[in-house]
Amino acid sequence: MDKTRVLIVDDSAVVRSVLTELLSMDPAIEVVGAAEDPYDARGKIKELKPDVLTLDIEMPKMDGITFLKNLMKLNPMPVVMLSSLTHEGAESTLQALELGAIDYMPKPTASESDEVLKQFQEELVTKVKTAAGSASKLKFRRPANRKDVSNDDRLASGNIVKTTGSVIAIGSSTGGTEALRDILEVLHDNLPPIVITQHIPASFSERFANRLDSHCQVKVKEAEDGDILKPGCAYIAPGSNHLSVKMHGHQLIARLDPREAVNRHKPSVEVMFDSLHNIDVNKVTAIMLTGMGEDGSMAMKRLADAGAHTIVQDEATSLVWGMPGMAVKYGAAKEIVPLNKIAKRLIQHLSGK
Repeated sequence: MDKTRVLIVDDSAVVRSVLTELLSMDPAIEVVGAAEDPYDARGKIKELKPDVLTLDIEMPKMDGITFLKNLMKLNPMPVVMLSSLTHEGAESTLQALELGAIDYMPKPTASESDEVLKQFQEELVTKVKTAAGSASKLKFRRPANRKDVSNDDRLASGNIVKTTGSVIAIGSSTGGTEALRDILEVLHDNLPPIVITQHIPASFSERFANRLDSHCQVKVKEAEDGDILKPGCAYIAPGSNHLSVKMHGHQLIARLDPREAVNRHKPSVEVMFDSLHNIDVNKVTAIMLTGMGEDGSMAMKRLADAGAHTIVQDEATSLVWGMPGMAVKYGAAKEIVPLNKIAKRLIQHLSGK
């Protein structure tokens, strides 16, 4: 079995050494080299032909974002952003994902406990292997310099009947930040309210919602506890809370739940999907997009069995066919649809077609 070949790009010799040690602990990974800056990396990519890059953002001579932009134009390959700025600099990380990075995680500090370092090592290994497995999917990533969709380019949505109590619920993880934009930016604002759980850190979710809002006709915001869910609006679960939907009188409202992670995630797609049994499930459309693991897949099965319409992103266009793949395995998918056709199928379904 071939090992996953990794090139580490970081200006800190200590970080390069630690990352090399942590990744090399997995027998399926080989660290083929380390580069101290993008210029060094450029030559080593040609020489060593790595399967995956780990890339810092803040480096001398050329920052990681500029390097990533050039790399995705000239030699697209799986990249995991790994930086002290990844946690604090949400804008930089979201920009990196727009440019084509597969995933991200913050670098550990020197003061981390052995337990935290072990968790970091496990997550890093998983993300590097996932990135390697996504290499063939890079062609489905839309270019970072894509133009915003104009109103004329949005999908005709006909006379959508916004029945009281109707809701669209979307779950996503790895690759989901861009998949969500692909769907939301082509929709008009005459749809039922949309609730979204994307696995994302607490420091990212508000900025992510604001970025989506700037590209979409649908109003996108980070959900707040007690929000009345309005047609033409999308509500992103905060990275610090689970998002649930409740019926209050004749209105749907958002509820935030700070309890512990479910399926190792907070927010969890399972929590959001299961909350929809509190309303008329026949008015629910649940969508599962690209993501690692299986969070929400069994909950989607329960929704489908109760009468909700369910749409799952297909394997070919999913950056990671974990969550959608498990939904299909459990029999939760009433439709399996390529990413670029999900918005159209959603509109057709809501129009009664």
